[in-house]
Amino acid sequence: MLIASRPYKYKVPKDYDAKKPTPLVIMLHGLSASGELNELVLHLAPLADARTFLYAYPDGTKNTVGARFWNATDGCCDFFGSKVDDVAYLTAVMDDLSSRYNVDPKRIFLVGHSNGGYMAHRMACDRSAKIAGIVSLAGAQWIDSSKCRPTGKVAVLQVHGTADTNVAYDGTPLTPGARQTVAVWANRNACLGPLTDSGVRRDIVSTLAGAETKVETYSGCAKEGSVELWTMEEGGHIPTFNAAWPGAIYDFLMAHPKP
Repeated sequence: MLIASRPYKYKVPKDYDAKKPTPLVIMLHGLSASGELNELVLHLAPLADARTFLYAYPDGTKNTVGARFWNATDGCCDFFGSKVDDVAYLTAVMDDLSSRYNVDPKRIFLVGHSNGGYMAHRMACDRSAKIAGIVSLAGAQWIDSSKCRPTGKVAVLQVHGTADTNVAYDGTPLTPGARQTVAVWANRNACLGPLTDSGVRRDIVSTLAGAETKVETYSGCAKEGSVELWTMEEGGHIPTFNAAWPGAIYDFLMAHPKP
C-alpha cells in the first residue's frame, strides 16, 4: 500500500545476478531536493554498476510550501506537522526490493545528505535489525538522544564540513553537532575508547586543496558497530566531490556487514 501510493526510483546494476545476494544502498535526499537531484551531488549510480549493488533513491513527501522532506528527528524536518511516517515508508522500500531481488540481508545501507542524513540516523535508530550501516553527510542525531533506541549495532560514518552554514558542524540548540552525533552512536554501539585521529587524510572534495578530510574513529567498537567522523576542513554543506568520494564511502559500508 505504501509503495503503491509512493513509488520510488531504483537502479539494478548491469552485472546483477539473481543467484547472488546483492548489497542494497538507499540514498536519501536533502530538504527541498529529490532523489534524482541529490544523485547529482553524491554520484552513486555509476558506482552501482561498477561495484554491483542495488541502488534506490526514493523521494520524501512535499510540505505545504512544496518542498520535499523526510520526517526524521525532533530537529528536522517535519516543520509543518504532517506526521508522515517515513520510517514505515523506507522499511516498505527495503521490503519491496527484497521481495523482488536477491538483496543481501547483511548488507543493507543508507546514505543520506542533510535532511536525508538525519533520516539515515533515524532509520538506524529505529531499524537497526535491518540496516548494517549508514553514511550521513551533513545530517545529525536526535536533539533528545534518548529517542534513539537501536536493538543492535549499526556502523556509522558521519561526514561533515567545518564551513557548513546550513547544518553547523559544531551544532546549535536546535541540532546536535557532528561530534555530538557520533558520540551518541559510540554510546549505543558500546565503543570502549575515545574518538581518535586515525592519521588518515582523504582528498574527496575537488574544490579544496590537498587531502582536506580528517578521519577520526572510535576505538573498542565491535566491527559491525564501527563509528567514524570524517571532517572536511573548510568544507561546505553541498561539497563538490571528486571521483574518490563514492568509492570511499562504499568501502566503509562494505567493511561493516551484519554478522
